[in-house]
Amino acid sequence: MVLRGVGIGGGAAVGPVLRMADPLPDPPDLPRTAPASEHRAAAASALAGVAADLRALAAGSEAEGAAVLAATAEMAADPELLAAVIGRIEAGATAERAVFDALAAYRELFAATGGATAERADDLADLSRRVVARLRGVEPPAVPRSATPFVLVARDLAPADTATLDLGTVLAIVTEGGGATGHTAILARSKGIPAVVGCAGAASLADGTDVLVDAAAGTVTPGGALPERSASAASSSGPCTLADGFPLPLLANLGSLDEADAAIAVGAEGVGLFRTEFLFPGSAVAPTVARQRDAYRRLLDAFPGLPVVVRVLDAGSDKPLPFLGSRHEPNPALGLRGLRALRAAEPVLLDQLAALAAEAGDADLRVMAPMVSTLEEAEYFTGLCRDAGLPSVGVMIEVPALALAADSVLPVVDFASVGTNDLAQYVMAADRTDAALGSLLDPWQPAVLRLVAMAGEAAARLGLPLGVCGEAASDPSLAVVLVGLGATSLSMAPAAIPAVREALARVGLDEARSVAAAALAATSPTGARQAAR
Repeated sequence: MVLRGVGIGGGAAVGPVLRMADPLPDPPDLPRTAPASEHRAAAASALAGVAADLRALAAGSEAEGAAVLAATAEMAADPELLAAVIGRIEAGATAERAVFDALAAYRELFAATGGATAERADDLADLSRRVVARLRGVEPPAVPRSATPFVLVARDLAPADTATLDLGTVLAIVTEGGGATGHTAILARSKGIPAVVGCAGAASLADGTDVLVDAAAGTVTPGGALPERSASAASSSGPCTLADGFPLPLLANLGSLDEADAAIAVGAEGVGLFRTEFLFPGSAVAPTVARQRDAYRRLLDAFPGLPVVVRVLDAGSDKPLPFLGSRHEPNPALGLRGLRALRAAEPVLLDQLAALAAEAGDADLRVMAPMVSTLEEAEYFTGLCRDAGLPSVGVMIEVPALALAADSVLPVVDFASVGTNDLAQYVMAADRTDAALGSLLDPWQPAVLRLVAMAGEAAARLGLPLGVCGEAASDPSLAVVLVGLGATSLSMAPAAIPAVREALARVGLDEARSVAAAALAATSPTGARQAAR
């Protein structure tokens, strides 16, 4: 029996299953017997307590997890949520049921909104479980602990679960739910843990069963053996060059300063994507220029003489930043996010550019904007960067319109970087948080590869560097194709660098181009993978 899902990363692991306990049962819908005042006080105390717990977890977590935890804490502390709960208590509900029903209503609203906002529904479900558990005086189901390594199997993992994983014992992760860009996937990529998410049938795996989790194949096989892997993958280091000597820098995607050491340890040749929004999770006010300067100084000091690509605040959608304001959007993934949100709060963008310019010195600092769709947007951002004194300005190609118009847009910038995660979402019209759409979001989709090829051709004609900083770059086989499509650098989670370096060292540039051409000629993701072998 082989179970299939969406594989995260390219690794594999074998170990015994240890399942996470199922959620607590829903509170019964019974009339309350104690006075409303007692239930009001209990609900308010539980919400405040959970908010404090989540803030504490955020403070001790890394980048992506911290941002999501902080946002969930803000939900718990939202006065409107408390008012909705109290209204239900006044109508006769118990505190437990009032919390459950109020958050269920919010979840339905979020899920119906679609886009990245739908992913917040999962955060609300976790919040509901935590508050109800606190009201019952019990601990909510948590990630199991074990003295021996194991494969974690769960229905899904909430942000707080991923933030508390013991990475010393978790060999791999298998979840029934989740998608390629959810919290579990983010954690697995950043830590190099093999994972298969959206895995139908995972509930059938019993504790103690040895399983092979093959992230590259997206499979979970009971009793399977670990595939052979070249010993050089773990030990390879140094600058990445193709077999013919062509240099192909491998850079690191970072969400916090704490991740710099891991990138340096695997020989990252710089930073291809520094996500600045994760420096300020949950901040109610915009960070000062002084605070930003300190962070950028430490980042640049960690990579002396190496390229460091900093993405300006990519706020909106699933990464809300309160100081940029908020508004209801029917589909936030298609709304005011990235550069669009920054234009609406231009002083914040100007402060960020000023802080970056003040610390640039003689560093190889490159600054890029997310969610750019038009020539006018590229000119706007480039103009602000030039005025601030920043010498290297780029744009992310993650909206199909920009890939299609690359010939006219790229001449106004110094470099570009392809964000394959959002590019796949937008070109395939598939919510990247929906596990059921995992096959559509496959970066091997021919339409996605063709857009990357268009960007590569335009960049080559203009003599501009073109990076790929989406998760596609962490797949060793796909990395070869991306180079063949015109990528001049690849950026990925640090843990993926050794395997990608090894794969690229086995091919020359002409061979990579031939492999890419074969993949482009395919009519399905499976066909593209097979053609690239």
